[in-house]
Amino acid sequence: MSSLKVVIVEKNGTLRNLAVKEFNINELYKKCGFKKSGDFIKQVNWSAKYEGQTYNVSLYAKTEGRHNNESKYEFPPPIDTKLFFGSCALVASLNDEYIDLNDEMWSKMYNKLYGGFENLSKTAEEDEFEEDELEKVPDKYKTKTGYLKDGFIVDSNSEDFSNEDEDEDEDEDEDGSNYLDNLDPELTEEEYVESESESESESESESESSYSN
Repeated sequence: MSSLKVVIVEKNGTLRNLAVKEFNINELYKKCGFKKSGDFIKQVNWSAKYEGQTYNVSLYAKTEGRHNNESKYEFPPPIDTKLFFGSCALVASLNDEYIDLNDEMWSKMYNKLYGGFENLSKTAEEDEFEEDELEKVPDKYKTKTGYLKDGFIVDSNSEDFSNEDEDEDEDEDEDGSNYLDNLDPELTEEEYVESESESESESESESESSYSN
């Protein structure tokens, strides 16, 4: 076969364009620096769009190797958690025929295979649009800092409500509605009833004594 351009993925994660003069898929392992072809096989085949056409990109790599020789490159699903050793090769095809592939093409396909990345410029435009919309909202519906009033952004006047709640709690203590909360916690219910009965008896005795006098 005539020359073909492929992408070599170095073990440190960098991409390198390589033009193979006499391309032979069975000797691709040599282009990755391996002396033997054992375990150097096609690991996955992706279908990715590029400039309106759908390409097939195959990864050739080894899953066995020496310690500290692992590939640092993060491949797209479904092999994003699979471990490879040494350098790997990416080969593209279209309509069952090999075609040239370079790092720029692969990078765009890579993004699509991962679902695409967030467009920061578009996000900035959306944020600016939201700020313009806030200018149309009347001031009475916004906080002092200019944000919309809602359940998550509370105006500073809410402090007054918390103070009112505290005052109500203090009033309850003064009028005796929380009297039971102030009792000795060590007294049982029976002891409290007996104590209350004794107080009533003493009060009745004093009344009788006062009456007899």
